[in-house]
Amino acid sequence: MRVRLRRWMQGATVALACLATSGCGYSLAGQGSFLPEYVETIGIPLFVNNTAFFELEQTLTQAVRTEFIGRGNYQVVPEETGVDAVVVGRIVGVQLRPTSFTGRQQASRYAFTLTASIVMRDLRAREVLWENDSLIFTEEYEVATGGGALDASAFFGQDRNALDRMAGEFATTVVSSILEAF
Repeated sequence: MRVRLRRWMQGATVALACLATSGCGYSLAGQGSFLPEYVETIGIPLFVNNTAFFELEQTLTQAVRTEFIGRGNYQVVPEETGVDAVVVGRIVGVQLRPTSFTGRQQASRYAFTLTASIVMRDLRAREVLWENDSLIFTEEYEVATGGGALDASAFFGQDRNALDRMAGEFATTVVSSILEAF
């Protein structure tokens, strides 16, 4: 009986040692990369803006570029040529709706919903690495004074910080999804 138990314990120890030293393929969220090792230079040209909201594409494109730079050892350029991979984005729609009101029935909080199409292509292998043609991103923001007008341009004009916060969170979502292949 003791011999059997001793052999079982030795086998269990060996199995645990193998598990501890072998790679399981998982990494901490935000730390892994699904991209091929040869992807060093990523082109991120200016996103296409199919909405009427001025300069939204510039803010979102720059936020995604900055997030990629901060997430790895990638050289990020604004061109589509001479790169290993390219991220192409299109802003499809923007919707702004009040979600909270003051006692005077003026909007005090808005939900901003952005719909975008993002694709990352491996130019060496000529294949799509990641794609989401219906990425929907929603954030809520307080407005300093309830203006009553339901206009995203006025909203962003009043609070540029809201757009910058939203762009940062959008970029984090996009880059995490690409690098972690979600």
